[in-house]
Amino acid sequence: MGQIKVEKAPIEGLYVIQPAVHGDSRGYFMETYNKRDMEEAGLNMNFVQDNQSMSTKGVLRGLHFQKKFPQGKLVRVIKGSVFDVAVDMRKDSKTYGKWYGVELTEENKKQFYISEGFAHGFLVLSETAEFCYKVTDFYHPDDEGGIAWNDPGIGVNWGVVGSYRGSASPEGYTLPDGTPLKLSEKDKNWDNL
Repeated sequence: MGQIKVEKAPIEGLYVIQPAVHGDSRGYFMETYNKRDMEEAGLNMNFVQDNQSMSTKGVLRGLHFQKKFPQGKLVRVIKGSVFDVAVDMRKDSKTYGKWYGVELTEENKKQFYISEGFAHGFLVLSETAEFCYKVTDFYHPDDEGGIAWNDPGIGVNWGVVGSYRGSASPEGYTLPDGTPLKLSEKDKNWDNL
């Protein structure tokens, strides 16, 4: 294998990828994606679009999925840090409804590959975070679904302070340092799985 290390997560279809980073006193260089290395690691995806977002501390985006046009996602952080989460939405999977999370930072340079069939979301831990991801299908705005980020049946441990109040509202939830959670109106209204 070439320039990457691939670790299978405990849920089939999720992979943590560590690219090789070549650095010296001038800075560093790394390949953020190499199709040949990915195929050698058994990851044969075809990406059709690259996306990038910037969010501030306490922003929680998700948990999102696509209903008829599922997307595989290769996600990474180029500035700051996030806690990134995937939830298995494949009804025939033995891990249906289970979640896995990984911290992605500009320092660790880890990437997270989330296969089709998962809901995805992330929580910004740093003052700001720039989040980049490749997807295997185009975005279809009318095809998006979601799950409440705090669904007690899934039990994602986001590392936040607060307790479940019967809705996805972030009111009363904070990061350990007191930063309040910030969700979009859409993300405040998703139902439990």
